[in-house]
Amino acid sequence: MSKKLEGKIALVTGASKGIGAAIALRLAEEGAGVAVNYSSDKEGADRVVAEITRKGGKAVAVHGNLSRPEEIKGVVEASKKALGAIDILVNNAGVYDFAPLDAITPEHFHKQFNVNVLGLLLVTQEAVRAFSDKGGSIVNISSGVSTIAPPNSAVYTATKGAVDAITVVLSKELAVRKIRVNAVNPGMIATEGVVAAGFHEGDLRTWIESVTPMARIGTVDEIASVVAFLVSNDAAYVTGETLHVTGGLH
Repeated sequence: MSKKLEGKIALVTGASKGIGAAIALRLAEEGAGVAVNYSSDKEGADRVVAEITRKGGKAVAVHGNLSRPEEIKGVVEASKKALGAIDILVNNAGVYDFAPLDAITPEHFHKQFNVNVLGLLLVTQEAVRAFSDKGGSIVNISSGVSTIAPPNSAVYTATKGAVDAITVVLSKELAVRKIRVNAVNPGMIATEGVVAAGFHEGDLRTWIESVTPMARIGTVDEIASVVAFLVSNDAAYVTGETLHVTGGLH
């Protein structure tokens, strides 16, 4: 059976672990060559590349901190040089930091907006220049918080609200270039980051599960499969959408 993404080239940002790694692995399984972008975790990115290669796929690790505009061009150039013109961009790189209103500082604001919003815009700008004339697909990994709006998340939720808005704007701007733009908004997912923050157990998880109709948190593979659908021709007439993968929590 032919694979859905055979011959396609994908750049996945923040793909050394968690949701990004799962997306990179899934797109490779569907036949895409994958540029695995990482900021600090070279070991993690190399692991993802090794796993893809072991299964007969094609992948390359590409370093670049997306909070630094001067590093962004290099990420896209390295991806294109190693694999060819880009067909798929998954904007997964992101940071989160919760704080009540009283504790918000300019640093807290800029740390999140520089990666989640400005970084996303600048990577998209560069990647679109590297797309072929055939067009392609962009998926922004947003967050269920953009509509759930939990307390103590004003800045993080604001970044994801911005991502949702950008998704719709760019879907209109880039349609003429045959580039579709959609967002996937995950609920709480069991990732290394969530575990490291201690969110995988305790009050936050208990609350999320109590208000989620499906009464559980999600897995990275449940996000990766939705991304794989959106970047494939199965979603050829889908653009400007924010798809909430939250177990029914809105």
